[in-house]
Amino acid sequence: MVSPVKGASVQQAAPSPTDVIAPRGKSIAVSHPSTVDFDQAQANRNIHAAVGMLNQQMADNHRGLGFSYDDSVKAPVIMVRNTSTGEVVRQIPSEDVLRVAHKMDALRGILYNKAA
Repeated sequence: MVSPVKGASVQQAAPSPTDVIAPRGKSIAVSHPSTVDFDQAQANRNIHAAVGMLNQQMADNHRGLGFSYDDSVKAPVIMVRNTSTGEVVRQIPSEDVLRVAHKMDALRGILYNKAA
């Protein structure tokens, strides 16, 4: 909480409170309702940067764990590899699930047409 400086007069217009229903049915007055600005492009850049950092950490520790992000299905993909052979031991979600999701994504325009 900010306390006023002695001898200084600060005049602000009193904000009009907004009633908000809180848990348990109590009503509280909020003087400044907050707004959330969400930037999808920035969120995607953050996800890809985080994936890059995770992959770098796994490589530095010689771990056979890899991370990626599938933009088509908007989901993370985790791969466990055999470090000596490079063979994929396990993938989450599986390659089959990703293939079906990609095909459904490709068919979305055919199955759902906004103009029709």
